[in-house]
Amino acid sequence: MTEATIGQRRSYDGALCTVRYIGEVAGTTGSWLGVEWDDPSRGKHDGQHKGIRYFTCKSQALTSASFVRPTRPVDPPRTFLSALQYKYAPPEEQQKPGQPAPRPIVFSGKVAEEVGFEKIRRQQAQLGELLYVILDSTKVATAYSDDEKAKGQQIGQVCPKIRELDLSRNLLEHFDPVVDICAELLLLKSLKVNWNRFRNVLEDKKLERAGDAFEGVKELALEDTLLTWHEICHIAARFPTLSTLHAGSNQLSSLSPLPPSAPFTSNLVTLDLEFNQFTSLSDLAPLSSLTSLKSLILKKNKITTLTTPTAPLPAFSPTLNYVDLSYNLISTWSTVDSLPSSFPGLTSLRFTHNPLYDNPDLDTPGSLPPPPQQTTTTSTSTSAASTLGKTEEAYMLLVARLPPTLKTLNFSTITTHDRSDAEMFYLSRITKQLSSVPETEEHLILEKHPKWKYLCDSYGEPTITRRQEVNPNFLEARLIDVKFWAVFDGEETTAKSVRVPRAFDIYAVKGIAGRLFGLRAWEVRLVWETGEWDPVGGFEVEGGDGEESDDGGEEETKEEGGGENKKGRWVKREVELKDGPRQFGYCVDGTEVTVRVEKR
Repeated sequence: MTEATIGQRRSYDGALCTVRYIGEVAGTTGSWLGVEWDDPSRGKHDGQHKGIRYFTCKSQALTSASFVRPTRPVDPPRTFLSALQYKYAPPEEQQKPGQPAPRPIVFSGKVAEEVGFEKIRRQQAQLGELLYVILDSTKVATAYSDDEKAKGQQIGQVCPKIRELDLSRNLLEHFDPVVDICAELLLLKSLKVNWNRFRNVLEDKKLERAGDAFEGVKELALEDTLLTWHEICHIAARFPTLSTLHAGSNQLSSLSPLPPSAPFTSNLVTLDLEFNQFTSLSDLAPLSSLTSLKSLILKKNKITTLTTPTAPLPAFSPTLNYVDLSYNLISTWSTVDSLPSSFPGLTSLRFTHNPLYDNPDLDTPGSLPPPPQQTTTTSTSTSAASTLGKTEEAYMLLVARLPPTLKTLNFSTITTHDRSDAEMFYLSRITKQLSSVPETEEHLILEKHPKWKYLCDSYGEPTITRRQEVNPNFLEARLIDVKFWAVFDGEETTAKSVRVPRAFDIYAVKGIAGRLFGLRAWEVRLVWETGEWDPVGGFEVEGGDGEESDDGGEEETKEEGGGENKKGRWVKREVELKDGPRQFGYCVDGTEVTVRVEKR
């Protein structure tokens, strides 16, 4: 190995690193190499040791650096051809006299025959027929060695048919070797150079004069190279037919303007920017000039909103129809409502693993103001959300809030019934919110829901029933007006109204109901009739008879306004008040409830 230099790529026992410092370290003797590991978890610090800054790493990780002695043995680098030979055409192992026979391959105690292994080796040895070459982690540093040049060996003659080439996790310091390799692979369509640490890209003369070296390459992967966006664009501009660019895991937090004359700005179809550090779509505003872009992958960033106070809402090309915003930090429905403005051509969206999926309730901060004197509810909530689950509720609200042009959400096709169910569910949720605030504050609710008028026109404007709010400090607020009724032997009894303290547990309430109807407490079964309609309890399925209820409650068919195609099956929701010490006030909602008494 040559003498160490700053920026040099090295491999120690297969672990790749870049030399960032050469010199002494306080408190020690002799010289050291300060290295930045490609694997940031391998080091012990970030270039600062015992309060002294020796060097700065490209990685933002706090444990990407170490000091090693210059005398530590390094793994020898390889040329492209030697790595190809090592990976796909290793020399046949010859058993020397006295050498023990190769150990057999054993699976679950049984010796396996190497049937077909020899055939695979022969196929791999035919380097001239290789179409897909993966030289990941083979310590490639150069295209040729001086010896290979002297012998007249040429990559284009050894492996002329390569279509896809992966040079990830190697010892490439400059883009020069990549230019030399690709210039001879005339059929190359895909190139991956992930996890390399290129330096001085903007000053690389050979890259600048690459000519037609990358003429046919349509896919380029520069993931985890820690290059800046300007450097990435400088490289991509040398690929005249580039349509797919992967630039994930590069610590990008904003994008500089695209080079106006670069061919890829009019050819790019897919752009992958996952695992970066964008916080808003405004950070990606320069991408709005990509007129051919169809797919944008923004998975695992830190996006919370579409815009910032100092930047306008970016509007991307109408050609952009697929966006992946999964695993971000979007927590407000107003951001979802603005997506169509930013992505006018959106037909497919991935949105899982955002905070909205953990808390899709319309009461989330930034979504709706909390209703006045809001009472506490229980885990046996009457809302449809408790029936659906958080993920299902979030899915339905996303479908309802986004325009009908959206055809796929989280890789699932949105059917006509799916959209109808979702929109009716959304309408019922808004209605419930409206009923919890005074009529004078209705506009505060509706301004958060731009689709309210559309939903009312489609399904009919619902009736809003508002309850009289009670000062929680009054005795009235501590009591619940309960109307008990029962059906015994097919005959309905006269309803009996009682005021029950919220603090009573279910056992005590059963005792009250038992005394009213001449039953022992353990014979009583209480069912709270919520009076709510669940629009997702199930719609008529083709071929179904419509007689079964999903949750065991009373089922009726209810037609909402909006035309013949807007009919559906709605279910009146009921909740059984099960035995337990839980307070009655936490098991029901409101100050007036109806409870059906049944005999066990």
